[in-house]
Amino acid sequence: MSRTPARPPVLLRRPLRLAGWTLACAAAVFTAIGIAPPPALAQNGGSSQALERRVKAAFLYKFLGYAEFPAGAFADPGAPVTIGVVGSDDMAAELARVVAGRNIGGRPVVVRQLREGEGGNPVHLLFVAGSDSVRAGRVLKSSPPALLPVTECELGLQQGSVINFRIVDERVRFDVSLDSAERNNVKLSSRLLTVANRVVKGNS
Repeated sequence: MSRTPARPPVLLRRPLRLAGWTLACAAAVFTAIGIAPPPALAQNGGSSQALERRVKAAFLYKFLGYAEFPAGAFADPGAPVTIGVVGSDDMAAELARVVAGRNIGGRPVVVRQLREGEGGNPVHLLFVAGSDSVRAGRVLKSSPPALLPVTECELGLQQGSVINFRIVDERVRFDVSLDSAERNNVKLSSRLLTVANRVVKGNS
């Protein structure tokens, strides 16, 4: 018998609606991971896109804490954890705000804003923005190698991402591909898998 996965802290009842998103849901995400909600989340303002972006940025930062990277992923003990972002200047800026002054496993976190097709050094997490699955697959192939690629399109896992954001019942959820994680030599915490919307063996 299949077991319905546990829902993450973002899933709360909706006392106040904001264009399909709720201030209570968004604030719960930030509170659960220990990040103070930005001022816009404490007010009845802002757009649904901005709110969605803030929630996803908070999740992206948190994913790093639940991923075990191989020993060779860092050049030296002081090397930073690097997040690359393709396709959204706004997300890169939001992530930079979220990670400012924070660290993962004692390492600082830096955000790199990348352009499609841009080469460069490998990154630990690569976020490919946009709903175009074909483009996401192209970006994943042409961008710097990433140990933890994350997408937000319908067929993200099939394109090779390890984690793919989805909107389910107006909440930000995410699916996980164990095969992609294994290929990238990244071990994901069972705590992260427990709160995933769906965990698949294979890219289907």
